[in-house]
Amino acid sequence: MDNSGVKTGNLWDIFCKVIDNFGDIGVCWRLAADLAARGERVRLWVDDASALGWMAPTGAPNIEVKTWTQPIDTHPLAAGDHLLEAFGCDIPSEFITAFARWAKAKGGQGVWLNLEYLSAEGFVERSHSLPSPVMSGPGSGLTKHFFYPGFTKATGGLLREADLSARQAGFQRGAWLSQQGIELADERLVSLFCYEPPALGQLLDQLASDVLPTRLLVTSGRASAAVKACIKAQYKTNPLWNSAKKLAFTYLPALTQYDFDHLLWTCDLNFVRGEDSLIRALWANKPFIWQIYRQHDDVHHSKLTAFLDQLNAPLSLRAFHQAWNTDQSETAPVLPALALVPWQQTASLARSRQLCHDDLVTQLLFFAAKKH
Repeated sequence: MDNSGVKTGNLWDIFCKVIDNFGDIGVCWRLAADLAARGERVRLWVDDASALGWMAPTGAPNIEVKTWTQPIDTHPLAAGDHLLEAFGCDIPSEFITAFARWAKAKGGQGVWLNLEYLSAEGFVERSHSLPSPVMSGPGSGLTKHFFYPGFTKATGGLLREADLSARQAGFQRGAWLSQQGIELADERLVSLFCYEPPALGQLLDQLASDVLPTRLLVTSGRASAAVKACIKAQYKTNPLWNSAKKLAFTYLPALTQYDFDHLLWTCDLNFVRGEDSLIRALWANKPFIWQIYRQHDDVHHSKLTAFLDQLNAPLSLRAFHQAWNTDQSETAPVLPALALVPWQQTASLARSRQLCHDDLVTQLLFFAAKKH
C-alpha cells in the first residue's frame, strides 16, 4: 500500500507491532493519517498490516505502509526526519543505525520519540517528554524522548483530527443507519465493542426486560461471538427469554475507522474497549462504558480508577464500570441499572475539558520542531 502522494513536510518513520486486537495499529494509523493531513509525510512500519484492509481500505495521501521485515534494508530509503516507536516496540538496530547516520548528515541530533500508552495516572505528568540519552549501541549519542498521551495540559493530549468537529456537525444519523440496513425507529441504540465480559449476560437480561425497546449494534469479531454464545446460553436456561422482543440485535461487518466513529455518534450508549475506541467514545459526546485491557498483577484496576477519577464519574458510573470489568475468575457483581442522564452529563463535561487542551499531533509537531 503506497499512497505517498506529493512530498511536502517532514518525513516520520513510525514503527508499530500488532500485539492484540488491532488496538496498536488502530492508534498508529490514526496518528499517521493526522500527521499526513497536516502536511507531513509518514512511513508506517508494521509487522502485520492486514487489519488496514478493512480499517483504512483507501489508505491516505502522504502515507507509505512498509512491511517490518527482519532485517530492514535501509540503503534504498530516503532519509527520515523523525523516528517514533509506538508503545516501546523496539526499533530494529539497523534502522537506528541509519537514523543516526541521517541525523549526523543533517548536523543535528534527530528527533526520536517513544509514544507510550494512554493513562490518567499521576506518573504520566511526571514522565511526559523526559529525555533518555542513548549511551551505547547503534543510537549512541542520540536522545530518545518519552511522549505520553493524557488528559491534562501537562501531558501529550489525545488524538483529535482538525476536522473532527466539522465531521460530527455534518453527520446524518438516519442516513448512516440506512446504509447499515437499519430503519430508524423508536428504540434505544446501544453499540457493543467488547472482549468477553462476565457481566454480558446480565446486560442482555437488563436490556431484554426494560420497558424501553433497545437495539444492540454488535461489532464484528470477539463481541459478536460473545453475544451469540451468551444468547444461546440464555435460551438454554430460559426458552422464553426475550419473548417480549424488547431487545433486538444487529451484527455489524468490520467497520472502517470513520464508520466506527459514525457508530459511536449514532448510539445512545457506547460500550468500548482498549485505547483507541475509548478516545473515540470521548469525542462522540455520548455516555460510554469502557472495558479496559487486562494486565498482569491487576495493574489495570488502578488505571481504570484513575480514569474514572479524571472523568469525575458519579457513583452509578463507577459501579457499572467495576461490574463490567470483573475478571473471568471472579463472580460478577450485580450490574447496576443504566443511568444515561447523569452519564451523559459526565461525558459532555469531560469532552468539553479535553477540547481545551492541544491534541496529540499538535503537541508532537511542536515538540519535534523545538527539538529538531
